[in-house]
Amino acid sequence: MNILRSWREQKAMLRQRFTNLTDDDFKFEIGEKDTMLEKLSAKLNKTRAELDILFAELQKY
Repeated sequence: MNILRSWREQKAMLRQRFTNLTDDDFKFEIGEKDTMLEKLSAKLNKTRAELDILFAELQKY
């Protein structure tokens, strides 16, 4: 996947689409990206594959 948008832009787009997300949902330490994605997956009731598709869609807009 080609990343065209900054992480800040992606977070803003996700928060606009999913109003139950907070800044805390996007916090992670270096090397803890998978943990953050697992938390997002649980909070949004989506699989990791669905999250990957969602992030790919964000790159198109």
